[in-house]
Formats: sequence, C-alpha cells, structure tokens
Amino acid sequence: MSGTTDGASRIHAAIRGANDDGRAALVIYLPAGFPTMDASRACLASAAEAGADLLEVGFPFSDPIMDGPTIQAASQVALDHGYRVDDDFAMCAELTAEVDVPILTMTYYTIPDRRGIDAFATSAVTSGLTGAILPDLPAAESGPWCDAAAAAGLATVFLASSVSTDERLAAIGAASTGFVYATGLLGVTGVKDVAAETEQLVGRIRPHSDVPVCVGVGIKSPAHARDVAAYADGVIVGSAVVSAAGGGDPATAPDRVHDLVAALRQGCKRS
Repeated sequence: MSGTTDGASRIHAAIRGANDDGRAALVIYLPAGFPTMDASRACLASAAEAGADLLEVGFPFSDPIMDGPTIQAASQVALDHGYRVDDDFAMCAELTAEVDVPILTMTYYTIPDRRGIDAFATSAVTSGLTGAILPDLPAAESGPWCDAAAAAGLATVFLASSVSTDERLAAIGAASTGFVYATGLLGVTGVKDVAAETEQLVGRIRPHSDVPVCVGVGIKSPAHARDVAAYADGVIVGSAVVSAAGGGDPATAPDRVHDLVAALRQGCKRS
C-alpha cells in the first residue's frame, strides 16, 4: 500500500468504526445531477442521515463502460441538463459542508486526464472529497494518478474482479489507499445479483493489502447486504438507490432514498 493520505485516514476510520460496531460499512452511490443537481445533493444528504457511512458521487460521463442501464440513464439525464464537472464539484462542496461522512467521486479516467490529473485531484480535495474511484484505470498503469492524488491528500480506490489474476490483485492491493472495490459479478452494474464467488474473491484480495475490502455491483436489497456483510468490510449499493431516487416526484426523492438506505443499513448488521 502506498502512503496513507488524509482522505484515506477518514475512509479507514469510517469503515473500521462500522466494523467495530458489528456491521459492514454502508457505501451509497448516486450520480451528481440526477434527477436535478439540487435533488442529487438532497438525496445524498438524506442517505447520510439514514445511515450511510460513506458516499460515492458519480460524475456523469458520456461513455460509462462499467455502468448498467439504470445508472447510464440517470447520468444521461444529468448530461442533458448541461451539468459539467465544475457543477459536480460545486455540488460536492455544498454537500461536504452539510454532512460529516467521507465522500468519494466515482468517474472515468478521461475526465481527470482532460482536466489535468493534478488539477482534478486538487479540485476534489478543495471540494471536500476524500477519495476517487476510477474504474477504467488499471492499477499497473496508475503511477502518475496515484502520485497526484497522494500529493493532494486524496485516496484512490481500485476495482478487483473474480477473473483478476493474483499478480493483478497484488498490484490493486498495493495501489489502493482508500479501500479495494471487489465487484460482486462480471459485467455492468444493476443487472444481476451479487455472485456467490465474491466471498472467495474477498479472501484472495486480503493477503495483498491491509486496506478495507468493500463489495459492490449486484447488491440490491437488505438481504443481499446481509449476505455480503458476513465477509466484507463494506457494502456498496448504487443502482437500487438510483432507481429509488428516480422512482417518482423529484421533490420526494430524498424520502425514497432515506427509506431504502435505512433498510440497507439494517441489512449490514452482522450476526
């Protein structure tokens, strides 16, 4: 593992604190600008109020290779509104002033690459963000980004899957400073349920890193959360929360998100 940043310390404290309380940490994803920018901020704040330990803010991108149809559609709504990266950062600054949980951005490497990786990392920290998840950036090719992120005090999270070789898991474990994101299935988000081999994947990751391991992709319900909480340090839920946010009047989206997150939080308790 590379040097611990200020952002990484906050992330570790939140996840380990939940673990000490007898539960997996709950990580909630929502895209900036969906259903509107104000509504997305309100939904994220509502998720924190309902018990989310960490938040992931998606910065919409026009070619989201990891995202399934639910998140793709939500991101397209934000892009159609004309929201851009500066708008996303501005919303994050408002959000981090309002809630006291670690907040990461999740987006694609093209965005920080075009902006300039040093400038993007600095903007993220200035906006109060603690980390970044870049699912299309291979750990083995991440040196310049990791240097820029560490210099800014921003944690980095890399993804691992069941088809990752031990060599690749070692690289992912060494480069991840926030947590390792273990994908619960192969393919895009929000389509299938979490796969049974995910527990084995978590076990394969642990010898390569001492940072927490969180599982996402395919977790849709408190029952899924309960299953994953038995072996993972954190449970990540995205598409189900996006569906709740978009499932009716935008004015009541925070209430729908609150109800789902509260139920998921109960599911994260360990026996």
